[in-house]
Amino acid sequence: METIETPAQETRTNRRGRRSRQEILDAAARVMSVRGYAGTSMSALAKETGLPKSAFYHHFESKAGLLSAVMEQGAHAFFDAMREAHRNPPKDGTPNERLRWYLRRTGDVMENGEEFLRLLLVLVMSREAAEAPEALQTVTTVRDEGRAYMAHMIRSSFQDAGEEAAGRIAETLAPFGMAGYDGAFVALQSDGGTTVSAWMDQLADALTALGEGMVSAA
Repeated sequence: METIETPAQETRTNRRGRRSRQEILDAAARVMSVRGYAGTSMSALAKETGLPKSAFYHHFESKAGLLSAVMEQGAHAFFDAMREAHRNPPKDGTPNERLRWYLRRTGDVMENGEEFLRLLLVLVMSREAAEAPEALQTVTTVRDEGRAYMAHMIRSSFQDAGEEAAGRIAETLAPFGMAGYDGAFVALQSDGGTTVSAWMDQLADALTALGEGMVSAA
């Protein structure tokens, strides 16, 4: 005889399913950020969560599908945090003061998104996730959006130079700003002697000096 769930039982089942899916995503982000994609097995994730392997394949078709979901969730959370951190930017002050304001808050997002950024850089520097094209597309999208964000911060900081000049400075310096941000994150993983705010201030100083040099040359 077929068992039919009541609406209340179906609701509880759906809640358990959503909870187990989120537990899997959180555990995968945590483990993959340390071991990498290739070094993370379904067995390790099952041990980490206490869930059976069948639960993983119920929610995700494969490990590649799981990685894609982890990256998508991480990207959404990272840029949501970035938008929240940059609400109500200063309209006054020097380019350096404005850029320090932006980058210090970007550094806070870095610290809170450490697992996602670590996994992102692993995927950028390796070919181990080639079997997960959706995840690699997310990596590309995140990098492109990151450069656009860096350009926005620089352009806003140099707004007093005029729209055209500020746009030119932002377009030229955004790749350097991204490289500095990446380098600061790597340095934080290996050297605990410098705070993220100190790294961000130094990056702001370097970008300001280069931008002001471009303004003078123009």
